[in-house]
Amino acid sequence: MSSLLSNYMQKEQQLKQLQNELEKLENDERLKAELEFKTKLEELMKEFGKSAGDVIELLNPQPAAAAPKAASTAGGRRKRKLKIYKNPHTGEVVETRGGNQKTLKAWKDEFGAETVESWLVRTED
Repeated sequence: MSSLLSNYMQKEQQLKQLQNELEKLENDERLKAELEFKTKLEELMKEFGKSAGDVIELLNPQPAAAAPKAASTAGGRRKRKLKIYKNPHTGEVVETRGGNQKTLKAWKDEFGAETVESWLVRTED
């Protein structure tokens, strides 16, 4: 029972602390300016029937061109190139982005890796 009361009193103290911090923020001129900007921007968007996505697209018209650079510089892994192989014996075509593809592995086991690599038709990004 006392742990419940203790927990309540602790939460009440945290609430008072948060209320004090909130009060300080509400009196901060920078916050007031940001809130005013947000309100005016939302009114303008509403007036012209625009969404946040429309505004972002307007301010950054080519996000698709910038996205791959951002992904690669953020330590993300680059997408592997698509390799297309054609078996001259069967005419079967395999498209893969990795060397662990089932059919390609079987071909390499049967004909040898070097021979199968000579069957590479083309490579695409």
